[in-house]
Amino acid sequence: MRDILRRMQTWAERRLPALTRYRRPENLPIELHRRRIYIVPTGFGLGFSVLLLVMMVGALNYTNNAALLLTCLLGAASATSMLLAFRSLDRLRLSHIRAGHAVAGQPIELMLVFDSRRNRSAIRVDLEHSRTAFAIGASGSAEVKLTLPTAHRGWQMLPRLRLWSSWPLGLFRAWSWLHPEQSVLVWPRPEAAGPPPHAAADDARHMRLHQGDELAALRDYRVGDPQRHIAWKASARHANLLVKDFEQPQSRPQWQLDWRQLPGLDHEARIARLARWLGEAQAQQRNYSLWLPGDEIASGSGPLHYARCMNALAQLP
Repeated sequence: MRDILRRMQTWAERRLPALTRYRRPENLPIELHRRRIYIVPTGFGLGFSVLLLVMMVGALNYTNNAALLLTCLLGAASATSMLLAFRSLDRLRLSHIRAGHAVAGQPIELMLVFDSRRNRSAIRVDLEHSRTAFAIGASGSAEVKLTLPTAHRGWQMLPRLRLWSSWPLGLFRAWSWLHPEQSVLVWPRPEAAGPPPHAAADDARHMRLHQGDELAALRDYRVGDPQRHIAWKASARHANLLVKDFEQPQSRPQWQLDWRQLPGLDHEARIARLARWLGEAQAQQRNYSLWLPGDEIASGSGPLHYARCMNALAQLP
């Protein structure tokens, strides 16, 4: 059966290239041209055509030149609207696609960038259940925001896009399909609740030190210590010089998130728990590191560090 379907597809691509050529993914940029734009009358256009036919029959029957001239003018206007609908898509180019961030089950935002050498109006783009309209002015480009539903983590191929327009009179609809060869990365969904991570930095013996402004303790003098930190009065009562130590334990110890700390969970459950820990660390503005099979991310913080860690989780096999 598969061989028969493959032969039929090969025959269709050879005999009907305009219908099957653009169902396969294409590299950006994608430019529309006359061989990939289709035009059909709308429901309103069909009703208008019937009206013109009735008007023409009446004008010929009653030999009414004014009615016949009006019918011809309306027919010419409808033919012109078909040409304008075609020109609204002709030479339109999709140059870039940028994707935002979203966890599995939430829609991800896409930014489509269209370029054109002339002004265009009332162009609509459909992506599954998402639809929006845009126009291109003197700037020569337009950015269009769409949302794509997601179901699972990892790379997700973009579906086909449909561009269409019924401008200016709504009598004809011109449309074309775009299938960009691009994927978006969907982050894993964090688990709803669970235990906090075990960080070795929570132990006082492993707490990192930083320079503080308040006196923490007195310690023995080490070569290189500044003289202004020497506690002269305390040193007079001891055999060795004592130095004021201003190093204090860091108030927010870093988290060490490790795949190997979760031996009792299955593969996806580990990913969900690490995703929750990453979200909590980001919300608490902590420093954290992440160890994954084949990838080790050093300690850091901030939105870029969080995105890097979530991207690594999303790409796990």
